[in-house]
Amino acid sequence: MFSPEGPRLRELAVQAMSSVERGYDLLAPKFDHTPFRTPDAVLDAVAAALTRMGPFGNGLDLCCGTGAGTVVPARVCRDSVTGVDFSAGMLAVARRRALPAGPRVHWVRADARALPFAPVFDLVVSFGAFGHFLPRELPGLFAQVRSVLRPGGCFAFPLVAPPRPGSPAYWTLLGFDAVMRVRNAVWRPPFVMYYRTFRPSDVRRELTRAGFRVELHALPEFGWRRDGSPRVRLVVARRPAR
Repeated sequence: MFSPEGPRLRELAVQAMSSVERGYDLLAPKFDHTPFRTPDAVLDAVAAALTRMGPFGNGLDLCCGTGAGTVVPARVCRDSVTGVDFSAGMLAVARRRALPAGPRVHWVRADARALPFAPVFDLVVSFGAFGHFLPRELPGLFAQVRSVLRPGGCFAFPLVAPPRPGSPAYWTLLGFDAVMRVRNAVWRPPFVMYYRTFRPSDVRRELTRAGFRVELHALPEFGWRRDGSPRVRLVVARRPAR
């Protein structure tokens, strides 16, 4: 897909007809050569913003996939970093990834909706994973994140502004979601991947309900929209110290 090293159309079709877990197991060897991988520019911008807020002790990369985003907590955490994902194939690629010198990285296979950790983390990050959770799953997901954070810890992730209605990006996302809904209506197991469901207003509301204090920080590296709002924000949700 879009590069010689990426998956072919047939491989993507097989993935799309699988479960989310099995689909990512199949895609894992070529995932970093697809548009689904978070761009380095986004990772660098988030790392720079978190560096100004840190340092942090223990970090967790939630839904780490092949570990591309794990470079961020590896840069800003002093003690340890853990990457967690439910795809064994993605974790196999992550274990072979070269990360910058810093804290030791541990890889754990687990479901983000049932995290097997005590409240030992000072920072949780996530990149590009939320389209795999239905809106009704967000309260439970955010409660899980809160449960593994120490008091005063924070949950951080980039959030792209939604495209303007009628723009090419708007119709592209609308069409993608429509295709996925038809696929899930006629085929089992379902493949949950609905990126239009992760709306900024819903995210902020559900994080607040989960007990977080929510801050939005502009990432100016990505410019501004016509109305003056940032194209990309960093959501920082803090667990209160008390």
